[in-house]
Amino acid sequence: MTGQERRRKILEEAWIGDSVLSLFARKRILRDIGVLDSARFERMTANRFLSAFGDASEVEARIGRVYEQEGIEAAFDWIESNLMPLFEKQEEKRNR
Repeated sequence: MTGQERRRKILEEAWIGDSVLSLFARKRILRDIGVLDSARFERMTANRFLSAFGDASEVEARIGRVYEQEGIEAAFDWIESNLMPLFEKQEEKRNR
């Protein structure tokens, strides 16, 4: 696989991963605070946040691969255990 083909595949996986992350974020926000909060949603899904874990497209691609291979619950579990600890820490600092 050429570098260009690999990048295309990553972007395709990231496109799916972005959708899974968006659904996760909306569900979690409604569960945790019970109201629509677009600012919190944006912070949770922003490339700026994801870049703390590496290239944002690579992070989204990882989510997409977990979803494709193991299903939505596994993808949600991956997001919860890998991304949310830092997000919660950032939100705590933000709310001080």
